[in-house]
Amino acid sequence: MNRTLLLALNLIAWFSVLIVPVHAAGEEAPSQPSGVEPPSTGVPAESQSEAQKTTAPLWHYGGFIDLGYLLDFNFPGNHLFRDRSTSPKVNEFNLNMIGGYIRKDATESSRWGTEWLLQAGQDSKAFGFATGLPTVQDSDVWRHFGRANVSYLAPVGNGLTVQAGLFNSFIGYESLYAKDNSNYTRAWIADYSPYLMFGLNAVYPFNDQWTGAFFIINDYFHLENSNNVPSYGAQAQYKPAAAWTVKETVYYGPDQANTALEFWRFFSDSIVEWKVEEVTVALDYQVGTQRNASVAGHPRDFYTGGSLEMRWHIAGPWAVALRPEFYWDRNGLMTGSEQFIKAITTTAEYRLPYKWTSTICRLEYRYDDSTGAGGGFFKGPDNVLTPGQQMLIFSVIGTFDSP
Repeated sequence: MNRTLLLALNLIAWFSVLIVPVHAAGEEAPSQPSGVEPPSTGVPAESQSEAQKTTAPLWHYGGFIDLGYLLDFNFPGNHLFRDRSTSPKVNEFNLNMIGGYIRKDATESSRWGTEWLLQAGQDSKAFGFATGLPTVQDSDVWRHFGRANVSYLAPVGNGLTVQAGLFNSFIGYESLYAKDNSNYTRAWIADYSPYLMFGLNAVYPFNDQWTGAFFIINDYFHLENSNNVPSYGAQAQYKPAAAWTVKETVYYGPDQANTALEFWRFFSDSIVEWKVEEVTVALDYQVGTQRNASVAGHPRDFYTGGSLEMRWHIAGPWAVALRPEFYWDRNGLMTGSEQFIKAITTTAEYRLPYKWTSTICRLEYRYDDSTGAGGGFFKGPDNVLTPGQQMLIFSVIGTFDSP
């Protein structure tokens, strides 16, 4: 029994012992686990009474453990899911992520907030890096941080939230943490857009429908170190109705050693979500481009991708999810290979909440097809490249979250 398995079993036992006495016997368990949702980017929650604001706890804490086995029917000798930063290992049992967090909310009565999250596992090893670019100093230490920031809710108009440090990304629909997503494995556009950002952001809700945000960050990926010039971005969020959310985020900054404006990257992320009590449907489309400063003639690199996320809560603990997607890396800027990828993922989920904990069991089937000059996935003992890859994925995720 390897050390990963021993650690996982010890943590599961610790969770089960810790949470049993938390609530009195007979107290009703929540219908859905609280989860560790991505930290607030300043968008106000639904209105609540003054009494609720007064009694709601400001401090929150918890942890999670993510265990998975990806059965790749290509049986590659190197056990690698090619070009992936999350769930990268196949045909072996893995501790993909483990973490613990503490968070204090910034409110009108207590305006300072903070978030800290420490993490480890396979999914923490390469998620914040860029292909072919240098990394920040001590990046092997910083990758173990999932949050590290302070925030302040300024008494300006409807409330201006300013946040500094390492915070949740404004880009993308899916989370770094599988427990927060409908599918276990992430979409291609998720792995090649930032899960986290390092810098400063400001968010202001103009009214119940419109919210605006602005951010200044070190780089597109927070653990890359392509230069010392900051990057910039903005987001507009619009809620035309309770079930609908529309977000448009743009990024503009230098991600090459040459920081001249003509070589800056422009990136757009467009999200439309429709969410009712039992069904969620979300479309995420991304496109990015920059001129290549290191190639004669400075040709324009281009990449784009999209995913359609669909989840249906059937009844009780059961839910299913479906995600078709595509990713075109025309010049190999993001993945390192010129390729066009199509994929479809289906997931069956059984979720068991108990007091402050939740156990999430998922069975997932995934098919990826990659074509192009550098496309393909590893196959067989010699790791030859083949266009298609089928996987059957088993996972168990445990979470513990205070109210």
